[in-house]
Amino acid sequence: MRTSTTALGLATLLSSVGPAHVHPHVFAEARLDVIVNPDGTVRSLRHLWRFDDLFSSTVLVEFDGNGDLKLDDTELQEVSQTVYDSLADFNYFQMVTVNGKDVTMKPPPLLMANIENDQLIIMFESEPKEPLLLKGKVDFGVYDPTFYTAIEYTDDQNMAVNGMPSGCTRSVIRPDPDEAIAQNQASLTEDFFTDPTGTDLSKIFATRLELTCTS
Repeated sequence: MRTSTTALGLATLLSSVGPAHVHPHVFAEARLDVIVNPDGTVRSLRHLWRFDDLFSSTVLVEFDGNGDLKLDDTELQEVSQTVYDSLADFNYFQMVTVNGKDVTMKPPPLLMANIENDQLIIMFESEPKEPLLLKGKVDFGVYDPTFYTAIEYTDDQNMAVNGMPSGCTRSVIRPDPDEAIAQNQASLTEDFFTDPTGTDLSKIFATRLELTCTS
């Protein structure tokens, strides 16, 4: 099992860090597709993350076992398995809520890694553990509780819905960091910041797709 930075979100927060000191070290551009069944329940979430050049080159160096400066199928499978195992404890960075309450997602059956234009791409698909009906306010996004990885949707159209019911409206929420901290000030205690397992600070900053459904 590799213990390098390639495991994504691998580092826990350093002790005694606060908002001014916490910042990500790995960056990725993301796409999210919410697939909806005809009955208005969510079938699955499809994720695609495209990582920055520096991190991608680090992955290449660390997993290029035969030294040919590329990753063959066997090496890509090792990357996939490493990321899959590393993200299991973090729910694969997924954030899904219904009217503010967390929704449990099944682990994806598999995770695929590829290198395209010298960038690492991670793709996976997951399903809700229980039927998830689009009713009220339903939010989708990703965040790394260790704040090590920043996964961003650079364009609102990169958060899409396939089969959205007519009774739903779609919006992309990009929280203002200062407002988010102010709204959550009561919970941002010293214990919150020194928790070695990570925090939900990055969750309140995370861009999210919000569906408001009346039926």
